[in-house]
Amino acid sequence: MALHLLKLCVGVDAIEDLQAWIDFRLEEKRASGEPAEQYHTTRMIPTRRDELLDGGSLYWVIKGSIQARQHLLDIRPFTDAAGVKRCQLVLEPVLHPTRPQPRRPFQGWRYLKPDDAPADLRKMAGGGDIPEAMRRELAELCLI
Repeated sequence: MALHLLKLCVGVDAIEDLQAWIDFRLEEKRASGEPAEQYHTTRMIPTRRDELLDGGSLYWVIKGSIQARQHLLDIRPFTDAAGVKRCQLVLEPVLHPTRPQPRRPFQGWRYLKPDDAPADLRKMAGGGDIPEAMRRELAELCLI
């Protein structure tokens, strides 16, 4: 059974902001001749790598709620120039909006069990057709 990661998305107000940042960074990489892959660098290296790569995703907490996820493609540990062990979480560059689920702030990342992960919005009746601003407002009112 797949295991997931949960991470705060600092400095982003909406899913569209995160997708725009991903697209911008991928275009920068293409322009500089680097491989166009999206990854997030973190200091802690997940020990449950096989479970995470068996269909796991990185769930993003945006403005106090889990709002989107990305498929985990690879986990690459490395040592940076200062000798600090780090990890690249290689991600599919496509965001999948999820049913909003409130989360308190935390540092780093957390494991997220499949039973605790919110459903994708496209699996909800009509959820994929709702504009992002309306979706946020409905979530604040606890209607979705």
